[in-house]
Amino acid sequence: MDWLLQLVSNESVARTILLLGIAGATGAALGKIRLGGVSLGVAGVLFAGLFLGYMKLTVDAHVLEFVREFGLIVFVYTLGLQIGPGFFGSLRSRGLVLNGFAAAIVLLGAAVAWGWIKMGFVEPAAGVGLLSGATTNTPSLAAAQQAFKQVGVFGDASATLGLAYAVAYPFGIIGIILAMLLVRVIFRVDVKAEVAVAEAAQLPNQPKPVTRNFEVRNANLVGRPLGRVPGLNASGVVVSRVSRNGVVDVARPETLLQLGDILHAVGPEEGLDELRVVVGAETGVDLKTLPGAVTNRRLIVTRSEVFGQQLAEVEVFASHNVVVTRVTRGGIEFTPLPGFRLQFGDVLMVVGEAPQIELVAAAVGNSNKALNSPQPIPFFLGIALGVIVGAIPLAVPGLPAAVKLGLAGGPLVVAILLSRIANTGPLVWYLPTNANHMLREVGITMFLAAVGLKSGEHIMEILLGEQGLQWVLLGAVVTLVPLLLVGLLARAWKKINYAELTGLLAGSMTDPPALAFAQQSTGSDAPAVAYATVYPLVMLLRVFSAQLIVYLLARAAGG
Repeated sequence: MDWLLQLVSNESVARTILLLGIAGATGAALGKIRLGGVSLGVAGVLFAGLFLGYMKLTVDAHVLEFVREFGLIVFVYTLGLQIGPGFFGSLRSRGLVLNGFAAAIVLLGAAVAWGWIKMGFVEPAAGVGLLSGATTNTPSLAAAQQAFKQVGVFGDASATLGLAYAVAYPFGIIGIILAMLLVRVIFRVDVKAEVAVAEAAQLPNQPKPVTRNFEVRNANLVGRPLGRVPGLNASGVVVSRVSRNGVVDVARPETLLQLGDILHAVGPEEGLDELRVVVGAETGVDLKTLPGAVTNRRLIVTRSEVFGQQLAEVEVFASHNVVVTRVTRGGIEFTPLPGFRLQFGDVLMVVGEAPQIELVAAAVGNSNKALNSPQPIPFFLGIALGVIVGAIPLAVPGLPAAVKLGLAGGPLVVAILLSRIANTGPLVWYLPTNANHMLREVGITMFLAAVGLKSGEHIMEILLGEQGLQWVLLGAVVTLVPLLLVGLLARAWKKINYAELTGLLAGSMTDPPALAFAQQSTGSDAPAVAYATVYPLVMLLRVFSAQLIVYLLARAAGG
């Protein structure tokens, strides 16, 4: 057993990896323990690291710093790739209202934390740590670590940041759930009725396509090409099959219509209603059930030659009489318009004859191997670009020195932009979902384990002292006040649906356990829609508001 004692006691690379592995594994296990349907999640790694640090199982400071910063970069970059596609779309129409309230919660929380610091209740590092913990937002903790290191005015603030975060985090989760319950009681919400209204309103930004079959009864359409049916192109509806005299064929833009033709149409409900008025009437015949050579199949876009092209520009579909009826991207299925641009990983539902579909499949790639294969060049290139962008000095009026996005902000911004671009020539910025989730978990686990190992030495003296109770109370105010003020205002002023409001509150804290509680208490997926709508903007605001507070504090301190 001497070899084991030497491994644990002597500073070495193996010992560092061992401690990080123990913190990651035990922390992940701790995070899965549920009490009342609520768990710590990935934050369990921080508490495992704190315990190891308290047991004096420390790691060389320089090695620990590298682990922390590299884990941070991997985490924020993969996070940006995930939230990027939905970021710009979330700022439209109904999403704009939800994001406005969510942004107010973020800014109010930052203002409360700022007030605690300016009134002298807590030191700067503790105040920012309380803000991150009280809002259960780990990326903001990472961003604050970087900002304190950059300004260099407050010394080594990382240990205090981690401790304050850990103290405030538990009530951060409880406080969100408590706010939901208080809003429910104050407004005497009928949850079942609210859920019915929310689900009837079709909350998702992109309506799920449905299918209908129409019989041509409008004499004005006789002899007119299908592609020139009034309103068809703008309706978001795709006609994939046409039946004449019992024979089913692929619908083509040049197909000349006749009375009695049956059209199989796919698209949003509203567009289908408009098409029915023009065509004639809905029929009980379903062309998909009739025998014939026409079939359907899902194809995956993996060939670089078609990346970025509009559907109308990809000649292989028209030349082989294959129609694209649906596209699935990022887990959302919708009917594409002709101007829709293809991206790596798009899943196309196509209709046509089997031999022709095979030719189209070869043209678009349809390779599961390519979809699941790692793309190391764009991944590491994207990280490098993020580090470069994070190092660019940005002059901000009123601040004593130029501001940098740092290792938290730079990769995050670059990843969001690259996910929007999707590909640059042969470079595909897309990261398969499973790979993204795995890398993100590894990154945040490395970061939290390093923070816990560094901060754990003083955790008990903080918790058992007067300072610990003070931090808990101040953190509770940071959690509850913004949630209740904005939650009550959103309900009273804008009459936000309760199911939607619970998702908004959970999303404003980027807190999955709170979302799970909201879905469980409402018995609906409606909260998840609001959560996903506000998540991208809130994540950015959490990261940059934490940094801004540090820069403003440095300015006030004359740094």
